Amino acid sequence: MQSPSRGRRLDAVSGPFTPRTPRVVAARRLQRRRDREATGRFLAEGPQAVREALARAGTVTELFGTPAALDRYADLAAQAARADVPVSEVTEEGLAALAETVAPQGLVAVCRHLDVPLETALSRGPRLVAVLAEIRDPGNAGTVLRTADAAGAGAVVFAGDAVDPYNGKCVRSSAGSLFHVDVVRAPDPLDVVAALRAAGLTVLATTGYGDSDLDDLIDYGRLAAPTAWVFGSEAHGLPEELTAAADARVRVPLHGRAESLNLAAAAAVCLYASARALR
Repeated sequence: MQSPSRGRRLDAVSGPFTPRTPRVVAARRLQRRRDREATGRFLAEGPQAVREALARAGTVTELFGTPAALDRYADLAAQAARADVPVSEVTEEGLAALAETVAPQGLVAVCRHLDVPLETALSRGPRLVAVLAEIRDPGNAGTVLRTADAAGAGAVVFAGDAVDPYNGKCVRSSAGSLFHVDVVRAPDPLDVVAALRAAGLTVLATTGYGDSDLDDLIDYGRLAAPTAWVFGSEAHGLPEELTAAADARVRVPLHGRAESLNLAAAAAVCLYASARALR
């Protein structure tokens, strides 16, 4: 085991931090949205998320790990130490208090919020944007964020009463992609659509009742321009005023007997259709 003299912080009396250590107690509060909003901090759990967070300079403010995990992922502990990020040993019980998974992997990082204003994201000239309008399921939201990153999107917008992108399940479902793209939180989806159109992006609203077919958009080259896809919740879809504000209302063709695609699958089909056309 690495000793405290090699950079790990321990409780002066009892060794590794426990669930009752004040720093662990404070970090655990970040599992609640109100505390994340109040502090501008959130938790990233597991070595993959920690690695991606550390790669984004200035994001991680503290790294907690069990002695075994800090030895196993010594490269991450060393990277944190080089960036002057405190590295704190915790007991298995202390780590379990911070983690939200059944079988945690021994590392949890405290991170700063990453979101940027919409105008900042658009000033960078993204050619592909995903808008999550009123999507409240954190697993779906994180998966769409991950897919958008994989498809080359420059920004993901959480619009309206959408899930908190720093919700633990959303962070985990993004598989590190949260740290790769511009994350935007905007209160009014209609304002988002207006800003996207003003920035020169074609705004496409996804709906099972769309008057445009995705295959037709591909065939006629309508996806070759910078595009923003607007996705709604599986339960309620997109409100009529939002689909009306878009440049087109697009449905994904269903060639078999399935009634519909789930949100994550439909988003993947649409985003990758754009990714291919843009390249």
